[in-house]
Amino acid sequence: MRPVGFIGLGVMGQPMALNLARADVPLVVWNRTPARCDPLVAAGADRAPTCAAVFEHCPVVLMMLYDEAATDAVLERGTGEFARRVRDRTVVSLGTMSPRYSAQLAHDIEVAGGSYVESPVSGSRGPAEAGELVAMLAGPPDGRELVRPLVEPLCSLVVDCGTVPAALTTKLAVNVFLIAMVTGLAEAFAFAERHGVDPRLLQTIIDAGPMSSAVSRAKADKLVRGDLTVQAAIADVRKNAELITGAARERGAPSPLLEVCRALYTRAEELGFGDADMAAVVEAMRDSGSIT
Repeated sequence: MRPVGFIGLGVMGQPMALNLARADVPLVVWNRTPARCDPLVAAGADRAPTCAAVFEHCPVVLMMLYDEAATDAVLERGTGEFARRVRDRTVVSLGTMSPRYSAQLAHDIEVAGGSYVESPVSGSRGPAEAGELVAMLAGPPDGRELVRPLVEPLCSLVVDCGTVPAALTTKLAVNVFLIAMVTGLAEAFAFAERHGVDPRLLQTIIDAGPMSSAVSRAKADKLVRGDLTVQAAIADVRKNAELITGAARERGAPSPLLEVCRALYTRAEELGFGDADMAAVVEAMRDSGSIT
């Protein structure tokens, strides 16, 4: 099997790459912060000296990057190096970005002689570590067929969404529900706190009731214990809310809940909780200067 490249070993990317290494996929890894590669090297992956070296040695390159700017930087998009980097390569984006951007990137890579597949994932660090993410695939049929066995070791389910940018549009729809649900849960705890309700009592009732889910149980536990260790960061959720509201405006679709959520996560970030778990949105609700 030819080596597979993996670029971007952050909160999500590192455990995802580790699961690939444990599935005996030969990996060549690179990260802007070199120390993030160390656990992968210990698991048998090769550390690339440069980002360019990943593309030189790997016909398929998976990227778990924060945003469009990071993606453009890794690909050197807009420079003469871009075509050399992606020609005869299958470039796979695992991150969440604008569907419009992804469609433009797919076109540019195709023109340069490469292939592009988007495969955003649903889930946070816990499911990433457990190999229980849900992946959405979009791209040309042969690209989807090539990439599917590479994302299967990371996931409990892989869903074929068709052509780009259908996977990212679907991912944003999933995130509408996720963000609204967790924000509503945080508001319930903020309401209970202001009225003197025991948060452990509220947790017990929610966990036992019909609204309970793996996400609600995990976030309720964080809210009760004041544990803001990151699974999905406030800054990432704010970015996702902005992607959703931006995509909604492009189509004239209403997004009233996500507009409020965007403001709340922005406020939580302003309060210094950008790197904390999304449950820290409760701090925006506790703040007297927040959205009312």
